[in-house]
Formats: sequence, C-alpha cells, structure tokens
Amino acid sequence: MAKRAVLFTEMAPGASWEHEFNRWYDTEHIPPRMDVPGFINAQRYRNVDSPAYLALYDLEGRGALETQAYKQIKANLDETTRRILADVTDFTRYIGEEIGCWRRPDANNVSLNEAAFVYAVFFTVPPDRAEEFDRWYEEDDVPVLLRCPDWLAVRRFRIVEAEPQPFTHLALHYLASLDALQSDARQQARNSPWRMRLAQEDWFKAHFAVFGRTGQLFVANH
Repeated sequence: MAKRAVLFTEMAPGASWEHEFNRWYDTEHIPPRMDVPGFINAQRYRNVDSPAYLALYDLEGRGALETQAYKQIKANLDETTRRILADVTDFTRYIGEEIGCWRRPDANNVSLNEAAFVYAVFFTVPPDRAEEFDRWYEEDDVPVLLRCPDWLAVRRFRIVEAEPQPFTHLALHYLASLDALQSDARQQARNSPWRMRLAQEDWFKAHFAVFGRTGQLFVANH
C-alpha cells in the first residue's frame, strides 16, 4: 500500500499584486489539481512573519504527482500562470511520505485542515542518526507537546523530494492558537534531557515557520 504523502509548497507574491495572486491560486491553480487521481484535498496558509503563502496538498501517495493528469497540468500552463510563477519569490517544494500522525484524544474528531495555524519544522538528519531522531520525536517530544490543549496534532514526514534545501524530515504541528508556542508543554519539550543531548550535535538545527490558515478547504472531485 502506498504511503500517504503531502506536497508542501510556498510562494511569495509582490505586495502590489497579492490580490491577483490569491484569486489565481484559488480559482485557477488549485481546482484542476482536485481532479487529479491521488489528490485528496488542499488548504492554503499565510506565513505569519513574511508575505509567503503555503499550500498543503494531501495525497494518497507520492504517485499522484506522477500521473498523466498531473503531468498534463504542469505541461500546459496558460499565460497568466507562466507570468505569476515567473514573478513569485521564496519558492519551495517538498514532497513528504507520512511516517505517522499523533493527535490529542479530544481532537480525534476534528479535521486537521480546520486548525487555525500550522507550525512547520524541518530537519536535515544524517542517515546514521535518523533512527534515534525518530525515537526522540515520537517517544519524547510529541507526547509532551500534546499535553497542551491548543496542540491538536503532529504529523511527521520523511522528505523524498526537496527544493531548495536538502531537508530530510518534516513535522507539521496543527495548533488551535499561537499560545501553544508559548506553553509550558513546549518549554518542557525543549528542555528535555534527550533533546538537550541531540542539540549538542552539529546537524541538530531546525528550520521552522508558522502559517495561519486562509481561504477554503479544497476537496478532490473524484
């Protein structure tokens, strides 16, 4: 069975044409992808600290991006799309295969796409440290974070395609409020002895960003 996957992609429009960018994204860019086999849904977010926008596409598997339907969309860009893609900055594109998903028990019936914020954390992990890194995340970090009522869920991914940075791991933290980032639970997680030991290693440097949900949820038509 194919592993569930996510397409994580960012773009930043110019301030003078941000409205046009959002209209294009919502009416021209995402809708055709909802007809592609293997696409499940798409939700957009805006970086709380920059003008960059994030789109998260949930996929039945990474093979959705290899279908003929998706390749045709990528190969047949109209003039507006070509112009916008040429003018955006801060472009990223990461494809991740899901390792696991952990939720607060009281959030089991909540759609993660309804979370007000997504806190994205990337790491570049050496192959010989990946096993311990995964154990630390799942046995030490996630359980403590989920003690916070506003920390709804954590999804972890192993990155299989990365642009522009060579990240290997992605965690998406779904938050009901930004208060979660100042919570006692997060402070406890950051100060755990296991994390402190890993933090002494040169590779243990996280890249992170916080995004606020914007616009509607797009759901596949098939």
